[in-house]
Amino acid sequence: MATDTKAFGTKAADAPLLEMTIERRAIGAKDIEIDILYCGVCHSDLHTARNDWGFTSYPAVPGHEIVGRVTGVGSEVTKLKVGDLAGVGCLVDSCHTCDSCKKDLEQYCLTGFIGTYNSPDKHLGGMTYGGYSEKVVVDEHFVLKVPTNLDLAAVAPLLCAGITTWSPLRHWKVTKGSKVAVVGLGGLGHMAIKLAKGLGAEVTLFSRTPDKEKDALDLGADAVIISTDDKQMQSVTGKFDVIIDTVPYVHDINPYIATLGISGTLVLVGYLGALEPMLQTVPMILGRKAVAGSVIGGIAETQEMLDFCGEHNIVSEIEIIKMQDINEAYERMLKSDVRYRFVIDMASLKA
Repeated sequence: MATDTKAFGTKAADAPLLEMTIERRAIGAKDIEIDILYCGVCHSDLHTARNDWGFTSYPAVPGHEIVGRVTGVGSEVTKLKVGDLAGVGCLVDSCHTCDSCKKDLEQYCLTGFIGTYNSPDKHLGGMTYGGYSEKVVVDEHFVLKVPTNLDLAAVAPLLCAGITTWSPLRHWKVTKGSKVAVVGLGGLGHMAIKLAKGLGAEVTLFSRTPDKEKDALDLGADAVIISTDDKQMQSVTGKFDVIIDTVPYVHDINPYIATLGISGTLVLVGYLGALEPMLQTVPMILGRKAVAGSVIGGIAETQEMLDFCGEHNIVSEIEIIKMQDINEAYERMLKSDVRYRFVIDMASLKA
């Protein structure tokens, strides 16, 4: 039997997020129920709430950076037990049978993964509801084990911002001695710096202005290049093996292509849409350079990332807010007025 659960969501693109009641399904044989303690706030939450991508179904309850404690398990669950810490990221289901799923690449499920929110809910009908709520019930395959030594609130953004940058770093085989650059210092960019540095890479931040330099160095970057300074850009021509581009809006990536070494790759993780101005292919062809895209990671890879962060004491830089302050947080996020990720203390919803 489904149970009523307190949540925060919106009923229209132009409406604020307010308290509402949603249903959570009864615990099935392979399900884990999690009491949500913290939920990170992602730009995707805002885009979904405001229907910026044009496919939001209302009412919408965002949130896919979920950490909490297990309060119930189904009869066939072996992964976790009641009392354990647990996490849920951007995925709560997939087909399990396609080539992608069989390769632990559920994020590329060929029939379409089921997102933590705003995806078809095959259990209750309607759409899935996310982590801006008291609890969640998820198939154990999509539940993650959370390292017990880390600040739990600061773990939450690892489940989106962390894995979004970890996956390309791993796929393009970043390791000790790799030369990595990061474009943009926000929720994604600061995690890219921390994770690339943790992997042993030499890390450079590209920034349009010098005001991010101290922060970037404090986070572990080895250098900062001002992308609007031609002389500085020329000083890193042909240097980088991998560039992680986290900028979430249309921008010219051609100047960064010149800074890739032979066979280097620029990976877009922040921007969805057509590139403007057009991509110049001459330096790509003459240097076997590539422009690629990447999105989150599969469950196995996300668990690998969490384990790595536990071993290396890596977490996000966060500002904790109350659930009731989410609308103000969205406005601040649009102004990049956060260092570097909001995390909701869900105790504020349960009070």
